[in-house]
Amino acid sequence: MLKVGVFGVGHLGKFHLNNWKEIDTVKVVGFYDPSDENASAVKEQYGLKRFKTPAALIDVCDIADIVAPTTMHHELCKMAILKSRHVFVEKPLTNTIAEAKEIVKLTKEANIKLQVGHVERYNPAFLALKEYDLNPMFIEVHRLSQFNPRGTDVSVILDLMIHDIDIILSIVKSSVKNVYANGVNVLSDTPDIANVRIEFDNGCVANLTSSRISMKKMRKMRLFQKDSYISIDFLDKKTEVIKYKTPSDKNVFTFDIETNTGKKTIAIAAPIIKENNAIKMELQSFVDAILKNKQVVVSDIDGYRAMEVAHLILEKINRNQLN
Repeated sequence: MLKVGVFGVGHLGKFHLNNWKEIDTVKVVGFYDPSDENASAVKEQYGLKRFKTPAALIDVCDIADIVAPTTMHHELCKMAILKSRHVFVEKPLTNTIAEAKEIVKLTKEANIKLQVGHVERYNPAFLALKEYDLNPMFIEVHRLSQFNPRGTDVSVILDLMIHDIDIILSIVKSSVKNVYANGVNVLSDTPDIANVRIEFDNGCVANLTSSRISMKKMRKMRLFQKDSYISIDFLDKKTEVIKYKTPSDKNVFTFDIETNTGKKTIAIAAPIIKENNAIKMELQSFVDAILKNKQVVVSDIDGYRAMEVAHLILEKINRNQLN
């Protein structure tokens, strides 16, 4: 039985607590949160012990689940890793690139498991594409949300867009060549809306728009590749694949089109979406990686790469704002 300590029991931390309770190979031994209000609510609802310091909780757990504000990630990760504890840390990995580099170095030296909470990897709409060969040459992304003061300790890039950066880097097997970005601070001191173009060495181009000041929510990604178009709706959990029909395509809607090479049959498929609890699934997969000594799904290196691109985007936005 692995012992879990939860660091940060605010809005997202409570989701983690609820899901840890449903995983039978772990036991939550307590939590740390400097907020008396958060602590009182959790002690009353869950009956868990509140630890006065992070160090005291780290001493008694096997897994440090870090759901604290981003500015605390580096300090808490470092403390846990130096005690050889496994770490699950919410995205982004840390607040700065220098901090992320140190965590990657310490993780390797300590030989522990560290997973970053890029939960969209477990979205059923994305998981439905596991059997498909994804090789996009153009990607279009819109991630829009309504304004919420929670999360504005970091820019919309590190708050929202980093989800899509991670997904794109997991799909496009190529290095980033160029980044172009513009952003505007509207209701906070950091960019609240941004538009980004990422060019890869293999010729793939990704256009991303993220906003946390929209009237409606949207989390959509569209992939365009040779002979197919794929639409992923992360919010409504829907996926659609439009491509040339092959003999293996059965029970799909089809229609014919005339091309300069003759008649082609287009197939529209809706991959089976298996409903899941994404947060529980990511925590469960992390526990399985520890118990079975497997590679985690979203490693410290993955988290670092997403941060590297995110901070490059922020540099471009800052440079444009100064001009």
